[in-house]
Amino acid sequence: MSMPYLTPSIRLRRTPFSNRVDSAGAKAYTIYNHMRLASYYETPEEDYRHLKTAVQVWDVSCERQVEIRGPDALRLVQMTTPRDMSRMQDDQCYYVPMVDSAGKMMNDPVAVRLGQDRYWLSLADSDMLLYCKGLAAGSGLDVEVFEPDVSPLAIQGPKADELVCRVFGEEIIRTGFFRHKTINFQGKDMIIARSGWSHQGGFELYLDGSGYGEAVWDALFEAGKDLDVRAGCPNLIERIEAGLLSFGSDITMDHTPFEAGLGKYCNLDSATGFLGREALLELQEPAKQIRALALAGPAVPAINHPWPLHDSTGNIAGCISSSTWSPDFDTNVTIAMVKREHWGVGTVLKAKVPDGDRSAIVRDKFWI
Repeated sequence: MSMPYLTPSIRLRRTPFSNRVDSAGAKAYTIYNHMRLASYYETPEEDYRHLKTAVQVWDVSCERQVEIRGPDALRLVQMTTPRDMSRMQDDQCYYVPMVDSAGKMMNDPVAVRLGQDRYWLSLADSDMLLYCKGLAAGSGLDVEVFEPDVSPLAIQGPKADELVCRVFGEEIIRTGFFRHKTINFQGKDMIIARSGWSHQGGFELYLDGSGYGEAVWDALFEAGKDLDVRAGCPNLIERIEAGLLSFGSDITMDHTPFEAGLGKYCNLDSATGFLGREALLELQEPAKQIRALALAGPAVPAINHPWPLHDSTGNIAGCISSSTWSPDFDTNVTIAMVKREHWGVGTVLKAKVPDGDRSAIVRDKFWI
């Protein structure tokens, strides 16, 4: 069944790279933070193979930034997350589960510390700008909270280091994981971090100023011709193999960080002043949690709603949020939220897939 056509409008925000993405031939899009995000260019399988062998440039401008600046910047950032932000250094990036007063997930951004009084929150798919503004106003904090003209561009794949070295200099490839440096492009300083939403390695350039977007894109493609550089995007197959969770799909506002398997980012003993601390103290032993499953049978259809999981007696055991066929592992790689009594390694469950029931085996870990 074909999907309805997406009507363009001014409310659907363009990115500094939209013209280049369209010219590169993106064949499908999803909507993420009011922007288009490409889903694939050739086919998901061809893009997957290329990502694992070469280098891709991804327009991920949809990871919108919330800038928090001022004397109370650290205090506001800490209010949003159980991760202890007090020891974060000026060149660091932190993955941070953001929670509300009930300990439920609000977002899972990457926080970028630019200075003692200045942070970016690089957002997943939910509107956090107004949330942070509300916390600041309600708490009387001395901060500015706004969306800067900053748009991430990811360079991902095993040849990413070589491409980044050619365009931005050898010093950049010595950047540690989840650390950032400053580069200068055509007279404009920008941040580049060793990070990205793939398991293949690479960088994310925080384009500072929309007017530089096409020039940066063109410079990367010119320098990477012999590296087989291509336009790309987060790849569903590789993402699930790596266990990279998608906020809004695998994690929602109904889940806690502990249910999402993010307990190691919850420093309940040392982080102070964050919303939801009392709630999270009572929620450390979740009744359900994210697990990797191998789903039997041929390639599953596209998933656009959770698929129920049942045990051998027909009781609800959880639900599947992401699943697709993996060419490398010859199975349907799957992310699911599974109840405690059913999440033991090797447990066989029954998945209610649209084309019929499938057996699903709980794994000890993700594939890569």
